[in-house]
Amino acid sequence: MAVCSSGSEPSGSSGKVWIVHSLIIGAAVAAAAVAAHGGFFRRLLRRGGYRSRVVGIIPARFASSRFQGKPLVHILGKPMIQRTWERAKMASTLDHVVVATDDEAIAKCCRGFGADVVMTSEACKNGTERCNEALEKLGKDYDVVVNIQGDEPLIDPEIIDGIVKSLQESPDAVFSTAVTSLKPDDGTDPNRVKCIVDNNGYAIYFSRGLIPYNKSGKVNPQFPYLLHLGIQSFDAKFLKIYPKLAPTPLQLEEDLEQLKVLENGYKMKVIKVDHDAHGVDIPEDVQKIEALMRERNIS
Repeated sequence: MAVCSSGSEPSGSSGKVWIVHSLIIGAAVAAAAVAAHGGFFRRLLRRGGYRSRVVGIIPARFASSRFQGKPLVHILGKPMIQRTWERAKMASTLDHVVVATDDEAIAKCCRGFGADVVMTSEACKNGTERCNEALEKLGKDYDVVVNIQGDEPLIDPEIIDGIVKSLQESPDAVFSTAVTSLKPDDGTDPNRVKCIVDNNGYAIYFSRGLIPYNKSGKVNPQFPYLLHLGIQSFDAKFLKIYPKLAPTPLQLEEDLEQLKVLENGYKMKVIKVDHDAHGVDIPEDVQKIEALMRERNIS
């Protein structure tokens, strides 16, 4: 394992976020909600807007069945967690960015390059629970919590801003996330999570398998399959509820925490983005990310 070291902030990505279904729909829903619950929403607007206070939390743990010590692996000379943090800091909607970890080596590394760190329990079952514990320990009143995966060293800050704004403009949703086009070669890869959405831009289902699945049993190169990106944002009040919800059958079978949200009947807004990079799931992904960075002249 390379020694943790800091460096300069990377250049911004040129990718542009675009929404699956126009946010005009979300704005109309928000307007109707304000009309129906005028007093409550007017008080929110007076203090700076609906769900206006936003914190970005990067959960990071050392132990991983597929890639031990992944947050500290170097990507072109910098720890991966640092590259993710630097990208998150570029998002305009985040009031604060912190790393939440249960590992002292990760904490020391992050403090070394200037990140705020919240120590969390090893008992956290997933990143969402770690974000909830970190939010409690921060002791500040935030409306939206963005769970930024620490293994997304090329996350576009505009994607972060996109899912935050999507949640802010969808008062009936407690969760928002992002998808991009799935490459046909990744159709059967269980590490590439697929997603389907309804006509209003709300999530229907997520799976490690290919969805939808046609009668031929093969990937249809003409179908616009969607790849789920790990980043997600929560209404802060719902985030406090999430750990209290019992694990659900689909969540356990697919090992996808977002399914617990859907199985309990909560709504999840989805935006589609133009993003051709993906996270680091296994050691072999490091070389792919580095090759992409060289191609884009990101140092």
